[in-house]
Amino acid sequence: MESQETAKRPQEEANGSTDHQNIPNGDEPALKKIKLDGPSSVSDVPAQSSPRPRVKGVAPIKAEYLIFVPGQTGKPAEDEVADDDAAEGQRAREPQEATQTSKKDGKRKKQKGQNKDRDFGTFSDAKRLCNSVAWTPEFSPRPCKHGDRCNALHDLRQYLKEGRRPDLATFGGKCPVWAKYGKCPSGWRCLFVRSHMDEIKHTDGRSELVLLENTTKQSPDGGKGEKDEGKKEEGEEEEEGEMGDVKPGVVNVVPARIKFDLAKKRLRLEKSDRYLEWLAKDTERLTRHYHKQKNDTDEANDYRAQYVEPPLKPSEKRRIYFGRETPVLAPLTTQGNLPFRRLCVELGAQVTYSEMALGLPLLQGQKADWTLMRAHEIETTPPRFVPGNGSIVRDYDNSRDLKFGAQIAASVPWVAIKAAEALSRFLPHLRLIDLNCGCPVDAVYKSGAGSALLDAQSKLERMIRGMNAVSGEVPITAKIRMGVRDDRHTAHKLVERLALGGEDMRSVVGAPGCAAVTLHGRTRQQRYTKAADWGYIAECAALIKQFNDKADSLADTIREADESTLPNGGKMYFLGNGDCYSHVDYFEHIDKAKVDSVMIGRGAIVKPWIFEEIEKGQYLDKSSSERLTYIEKFARYGMEAWGSDELGLNYTRRFLLEFLSFFCRYVPVGLLEHLPPSLNDRPPAYRGRDDLETLLASKNYKDWIKISEMFLGPAPPGFKFQPKHKSNSYELEAEG
Repeated sequence: MESQETAKRPQEEANGSTDHQNIPNGDEPALKKIKLDGPSSVSDVPAQSSPRPRVKGVAPIKAEYLIFVPGQTGKPAEDEVADDDAAEGQRAREPQEATQTSKKDGKRKKQKGQNKDRDFGTFSDAKRLCNSVAWTPEFSPRPCKHGDRCNALHDLRQYLKEGRRPDLATFGGKCPVWAKYGKCPSGWRCLFVRSHMDEIKHTDGRSELVLLENTTKQSPDGGKGEKDEGKKEEGEEEEEGEMGDVKPGVVNVVPARIKFDLAKKRLRLEKSDRYLEWLAKDTERLTRHYHKQKNDTDEANDYRAQYVEPPLKPSEKRRIYFGRETPVLAPLTTQGNLPFRRLCVELGAQVTYSEMALGLPLLQGQKADWTLMRAHEIETTPPRFVPGNGSIVRDYDNSRDLKFGAQIAASVPWVAIKAAEALSRFLPHLRLIDLNCGCPVDAVYKSGAGSALLDAQSKLERMIRGMNAVSGEVPITAKIRMGVRDDRHTAHKLVERLALGGEDMRSVVGAPGCAAVTLHGRTRQQRYTKAADWGYIAECAALIKQFNDKADSLADTIREADESTLPNGGKMYFLGNGDCYSHVDYFEHIDKAKVDSVMIGRGAIVKPWIFEEIEKGQYLDKSSSERLTYIEKFARYGMEAWGSDELGLNYTRRFLLEFLSFFCRYVPVGLLEHLPPSLNDRPPAYRGRDDLETLLASKNYKDWIKISEMFLGPAPPGFKFQPKHKSNSYELEAEG
């Protein structure tokens, strides 16, 4: 592996330090003036003059790496510009949208789960192996519950010869999951099965095929794995108790029986029912108070006198912490999957979120949405915490904190409230529940969820209050945008409401209890067409500080002080989000915008080691071989999460290709004339410092498939991957 080249701040070299805790608060960081001289390193001397003027929107690549094409203007061609707006357009799912034909009766039925607009083809074994023999020795199968009606294979030798592809040669032909854990959850379906099987000769002359286990290795569940009803072949029913149901190191796996009971409406959410019953009566009292006539003498008492405490007040919430040492990975639809989050945590991400799940499908027990809640055990460790570094919340216990949080979307209070209770009740490893109030996708917006809540502030406040009442010790947070329209920013009013409550109600019911707010510096109308407005984020951050100070005084003057309505002992955290692509951006936003931390979305997909740069306080010029190592890790983690059989490998391939559609947009630091790099700059045609670097920069999806085949073997004949828009970025949704 090539050595890692780094670019350090000139003032840090002079001081012998790379600590960024005290970045200057001047108008412009010194790094903005740096010029790169060498082909693979960053000059330590500020540039005296620029050989070529910078062109807005174009990455300033050194001339020796440019590929000059006749007629080239210096700007990237239109079909080379990644279109993140088009990417998010295919992403949302709605129950009434998209249908598919049923195999049995030919009728059209609704498709479930996200990504329903995408056709990835079919990728399963030619002949399906029955679960009764999938993990057992050849002569000791389990009883098949289908009996003579079973249409799957029960002959192992026939399956290995005719029912599946030959074993893959990648990873030296050895199963990466078995090599690490000593047991493979995919059993006989594993496409590396010959590396962990044997043929035993018995005394009666018979030869039996058996699966091998290495007891010296870590067990498949890592000591912490949880039961997983898992993926299954099309048409195959779930069977509990199978070896393949356990995935290495995966937590927050909800048993199938709970989802089944939710689907059949047999599982009651008592806390939510009691709270919603109280809410209906309280809303009726409030409506009657506000609509009474002036000459109505019967209504002598106002709402304050009629107010009745809710049956469930927020319990003492677990304290959370956001600070400059806790960079946050944004909730990313499709790309925020478990293997990618695991990679980012290894590279320094301190807080992670699930992909956005819809509240109603969660309550209906739909497998697709509950699957999004799974996390890796590495996400259950506490985030980095430096005592005394900035403002610390009272009674914060870092040992009880963890990295993983869930994000949901809902359009009505009862859905958000019940979903919050279900998540806190059935997910044992959950830092917080975040309510998405910023998703700009039309299908979500028109349903009244996502960014539609920005214009329904009273409803949003009721959601946050109710979610807090039923979520036990799990805190509630919200992610918002600046507003719906470009000419009408509403976030500054909304953050006040989330911090203190509605002005006419806060003196009666107290604060909503929102523990943190993340503001994406764009409106719904902007999508990704303009740069994030960090000036407006800074304005809202100043308001948050005032509201946090005001919350204490309100608690002292309004009836009896009730700390259970105030988050984190009286502090609401405020995070900024948008266009963060380097450690310089990160610390500049914290120091100038005065946010507690920064949430990173697209920048982390393009450059996952941005978290490592933040931790070390310097640019990291990753070589092509190092970047290929991250792709290999993603492939390994994908097989651990989804299996090393045909279905699992192609789930991994599908999400790896999604990853590569952003990963290819990275321009190595050593090729740039000026720093810092910009997330929105697109490079003209260029060649890398070696052939692999050139390949990793390719915008052609066929090259992405070629890279995936290095680790996952040839794509099966039924696998499809066709780009949906001209940028070849392929219908991805980045941060909401």
